[in-house]
Amino acid sequence: MPPDPQRDKNWKLLYRQAVQRARAPIPNQAAIIGELLPGQPQRDRLGQPALQPEQRLQVLFICSRNQWRSPTAEKVWRNHPQLSVRSAGTSPNARHPVSERDLQWAQAIFVMEEKHKSRLLAEFGSVLAHKPIHVLDIPDEYQYMDPDLVAELERSVGAILGIDGDTTP
Repeated sequence: MPPDPQRDKNWKLLYRQAVQRARAPIPNQAAIIGELLPGQPQRDRLGQPALQPEQRLQVLFICSRNQWRSPTAEKVWRNHPQLSVRSAGTSPNARHPVSERDLQWAQAIFVMEEKHKSRLLAEFGSVLAHKPIHVLDIPDEYQYMDPDLVAELERSVGAILGIDGDTTP
């Protein structure tokens, strides 16, 4: 499928507008998954109702082409007992292009760069109205399963969700 110049033009305009927005703070930053806050119903760090033991937080990782960064994140977090994970890309040429269905499934969304968040908001704004989107600020300079990338994903995602990235048995 050839690229659509009009779509790219519209995307660039929407991207520039979205970049001007400030990042929203994480709701309930003091809470972590499964921790009770005094006088509050049980909620996780994302502000969602805390997971019951049989439930898993549905997390979507997004980069541009779904080749290196988001598939690495998916593999790193795949076996975590509290998470169900998927990955996708914002490019129409991505291995798995992000879809409305992916976004509806996700309870938390992690993007590698601010441009990914802007593109998602431009194309799927209504679907994302009440979904937390976290920008990891991981540049496109890593290969699949690069040890530095794995360490950064474990640290940053683990810190945001308040969970340990080490899931090895």
